[in-house]
Amino acid sequence: MTTSIDPTDTGSTSPGSARVRGHLSLIAIAVVCGFPLYWLVATSLRRPQDVSSLAPFPWPMSVENYVDAADKVDLVRLLSNTFAVAAISASGQLLVALLASYAFAMFTFKFKGLLYLAFVGTWLVPFQVTMLPNYVLLYKLGLINNLAGVIVPTLCSALGVLMMRQHMTSFPKELVAAAKMDGRSSWSILWTVVVPNLRPALAALTILLFVNSWNEYFWPAVVLQRSNSVVQLGLRSFMGSEGNDWGPMMAVAGLACLPVFVLYAVLQKHIVNAFVRSGLK
Repeated sequence: MTTSIDPTDTGSTSPGSARVRGHLSLIAIAVVCGFPLYWLVATSLRRPQDVSSLAPFPWPMSVENYVDAADKVDLVRLLSNTFAVAAISASGQLLVALLASYAFAMFTFKFKGLLYLAFVGTWLVPFQVTMLPNYVLLYKLGLINNLAGVIVPTLCSALGVLMMRQHMTSFPKELVAAAKMDGRSSWSILWTVVVPNLRPALAALTILLFVNSWNEYFWPAVVLQRSNSVVQLGLRSFMGSEGNDWGPMMAVAGLACLPVFVLYAVLQKHIVNAFVRSGLK
């Protein structure tokens, strides 16, 4: 008894169809994730009387919500203050992470493992535990209702050290040894050998730290109290006991997203390289 074999039956799904399904799945996920952002922008572009409309497209479009928001709050000051806080905080955390991870990965010293565990262990301490001591210290330093009071306690990040140390430990030790044979100091090796080769990882960590600082609401609300010095607190100006002014609020929230998008656009190439390199290890 013979069995005929269909030459068109491959017995498995072709790579082309699998690729198409994969792309369709990614598109569906992107639509679901991006829809809230689209609705935010669409609401901000509706006329004030149409803010509660469920129409998918804001027509006729209007910039009246942006004008109302600019009249009620100082948008330039809010965005510039928030950018300064996020940039300084992220830069401080990145510098500390770079120096600490370099020491933990490249140097050998007594109690190295114990000190690293203690340092990273601070990441597990809830923020509410350290909030009161930080507030008391800032009060004694006269930094309450001051942007410096928001920045200073956030200049060190155990998460940044944890992430950078993983990249430092996988860095080729031969390059470091060759640089030492050339007579370079540890400081010179860090900035001329290690850092240029870790740009993708540094870019990914930079945008992560910047976004975390940019989106922070609770700590600025504690330190700045009633002051609307940053955009997250400025959004409270559109909330009242009689209801929320959704149009201008969405306009300000949409503008608050722009710096993050710009930063990602600038660092996108390095971030993609970071994921590619991590996948090739």
